[in-house]
Amino acid sequence: MMDDLSDLTAFVTVAREGGFRSAARTSGTSASRLGDAIRRLEARLGVRLLNRTTRSVTLTEAGTRLLERLAPALDDVQSALDVVNDFRDRPAGRLRLNVPVMAARLVLPHVVPPFVAKYPDITLDVTAEERFVDIVAEGYDAGIRFEKRLQQDMVAIPIGPRRQHIAAAASPAYLARRGRPTHPRDLLEHDCLRGRFMNGPPHPWEFVRRGETFRVEPKGPLTFTLNTATDLAVHAAIAGSGIVYLLESWLRPYFDRGEL
Repeated sequence: MMDDLSDLTAFVTVAREGGFRSAARTSGTSASRLGDAIRRLEARLGVRLLNRTTRSVTLTEAGTRLLERLAPALDDVQSALDVVNDFRDRPAGRLRLNVPVMAARLVLPHVVPPFVAKYPDITLDVTAEERFVDIVAEGYDAGIRFEKRLQQDMVAIPIGPRRQHIAAAASPAYLARRGRPTHPRDLLEHDCLRGRFMNGPPHPWEFVRRGETFRVEPKGPLTFTLNTATDLAVHAAIAGSGIVYLLESWLRPYFDRGEL
């Protein structure tokens, strides 16, 4: 099919230019290559399209009829390709993203403003949710996933901080009432607000010190879905209901205000 299109393009160029040398200069190829293309096309069609002399090239009746129908069609093809080339030269259109709520809150605010400023012809369509969806099957162009939830066959590049720190936090009133834990095992004696991903079990709390990892399964009055109900857990911690265990970047505003 591509060979046919190439030969047809060669025919239209020679016919419009009125000769092989002029057509070669216009198309950036050689006159002999154009001649080979015309011969292949005539052989496939079984008719002569051009009358050739040493001084000129003229269309046969069959060639005239073909040019009348073919030239507008090839012009339409070129126009279609030019539209696609516009995307290469200046990206445009809609870009659909599927991201976790946490990424929408902590990562995208630092990424989106400079992106839309650099690419004004792109419209971002962001869906923030905790469903673990197939990005391609659901019709998204790209997504953000934390490393442990990244599908193995996806092409990925890092975005946002390469390492996130998690902190355990409680209100001053809670710590004054119940005391401040000094070791991860002390959390077993405290009210803890535990997060989990949708339809999953509560996550253990992990702490690392000097290369040693401590993992605990604390108990408490509240279990919440991470990201979608995280604000509920934070406000419960501020109210003195217990200790919450979340990304430090999520908790930073509350640390700065002294609420946690």
